[in-house]
Amino acid sequence: MFWLGKPRSKFGRWVDKVGLTQEEIARKAKVGRTTISNMCKDQNYNPRISTWVKVERALKSLGYYVKREDFFDI
Repeated sequence: MFWLGKPRSKFGRWVDKVGLTQEEIARKAKVGRTTISNMCKDQNYNPRISTWVKVERALKSLGYYVKREDFFDI
């Protein structure tokens, strides 16, 4: 796996598993790439609801139906 050795959150492992790129998610969600990077690497990071809604909509438009509670503590 190409993320071997990098710290990954549940969301980051899922992104890697489905083969999406952080850039693709950031562009589609219209959020900063740093935000997506933090979501993918920091296990304690918890995005704002407004940020998650953008990411969730972007993922849905790409055919992925996910819930915030699948990845982050709420």
